Amino acid sequence: MEIPGVPPEQAGQDTLEVKPPAKVEIYTYRFSSDCIRAKGLLDRLGVTYNEFIIDDDPINNLAMMKRTGGRTSVPQIFIDGIAIGGYVELQKLNSGGELAALLRLAA
Repeated sequence: MEIPGVPPEQAGQDTLEVKPPAKVEIYTYRFSSDCIRAKGLLDRLGVTYNEFIIDDDPINNLAMMKRTGGRTSVPQIFIDGIAIGGYVELQKLNSGGELAALLRLAA
């Protein structure tokens, strides 16, 4: 059977599924060295992220603590809604080669 718009020789081939980039959120303090390092690593990898600066923001600070089970240290990083921890954990994932897969970065 011919599929409109698809050459006959490709009609039976599997199509490649393209996934969107991971959603990354990071809760930070403006002048925290670990926050600056974590954002720098994400920037070097070309990752787009939503940053919540919680220095003077009790609402987002409370939201972060609820999402992390009460953790107050920063940064707190979430990839697709999953808490991965802070800068140390982010760096370990990167060093181990797991971060690119979590972020769905092109190889």
